[in-house]
Amino acid sequence: MQTEARVGVVEGGGASSHKLVTHHHRRSQIGAVSQLIAGGVAGAVSKTCTAPLARLTILFQVQGMHSDVSTLRKASILREASRIVTEEGFRAFWKGNLVTIAHRLPYSSISFYAFECYKNMLLQLMSGAEGHESNFGSHVFVRLAGGGLSGITAASVTYPLDLVRTRLSAQTNVNYYRGIWHALCTISREEGIFGLYKGLGACLLGVGPNLAISFSVYDTVRSYWQLQRPNDSTIMVSLACGSLSGIASSTVSFPLDLVRRRMQLEGAGGRARVYKTGVFGTFKHILQAEGLRGLYRGILPEYYKVVPSIGIVFMTYEKLKQVLSEIDT
Repeated sequence: MQTEARVGVVEGGGASSHKLVTHHHRRSQIGAVSQLIAGGVAGAVSKTCTAPLARLTILFQVQGMHSDVSTLRKASILREASRIVTEEGFRAFWKGNLVTIAHRLPYSSISFYAFECYKNMLLQLMSGAEGHESNFGSHVFVRLAGGGLSGITAASVTYPLDLVRTRLSAQTNVNYYRGIWHALCTISREEGIFGLYKGLGACLLGVGPNLAISFSVYDTVRSYWQLQRPNDSTIMVSLACGSLSGIASSTVSFPLDLVRRRMQLEGAGGRARVYKTGVFGTFKHILQAEGLRGLYRGILPEYYKVVPSIGIVFMTYEKLKQVLSEIDT
């Protein structure tokens, strides 16, 4: 049934479009709880598996904030990993992972479920338009729009936990924040309630195109792959398509992610503020102080992380959704 619906996307007939809408609508209605559970667990598993690379990415991203930029060229992934093991211990690679899971469970649940809802809604609107002729391009647009809207929705709801995760992960030898609740209370007391949303603008600017590209690339490539090679392993297809979508989305959205990290750490632990003019002012400051390469500081560990991370997310999501749907029936 799923393969038939995907054929309708490629061929572009109106009847096929209606069948695709009906199929997606039925799947979202029947499997709403399954989608939420599968999305949340998939995100938590993926983040736990790739936590060491995620922490290395964050540490590289914030290096330029309070250091002499001329010394940054000496940093390398292996040197930074060795420093963490020597100074903080091996378990420090998972510093902040508890709050990562606390953030990722609702974030992934909301993003996956919202993507299906937005996609179904847009498909119904497009199929209901008089004289509308469905085609492959229109469905790519639906996936892009659905992914962007789902990312904005999920990020807005869970942003305070994302900010706390960044601050806990960025701590090295001195632990200013002792845990999730202590960090939430301390930030609220010292920086005000809006301190929990510091960098939200950069986050929304980045997460929209990030998930738009991620979901659309994954959904489009996976649909084409299954159409051409329907007998291939679902797990391998999900891993390959997820990895490709992760590379594409990270390349486009990484500068905004770096700006978000820098803004999240503004004023943390009583440190002096460096960026005082918002998202675009932060961009300008980084370009002037560190050059264009500064906007992609930490992109290498990000690539190392995103290939298994996004691949694991989509693979776990598809497998769990399949298992849970079988249990429901």
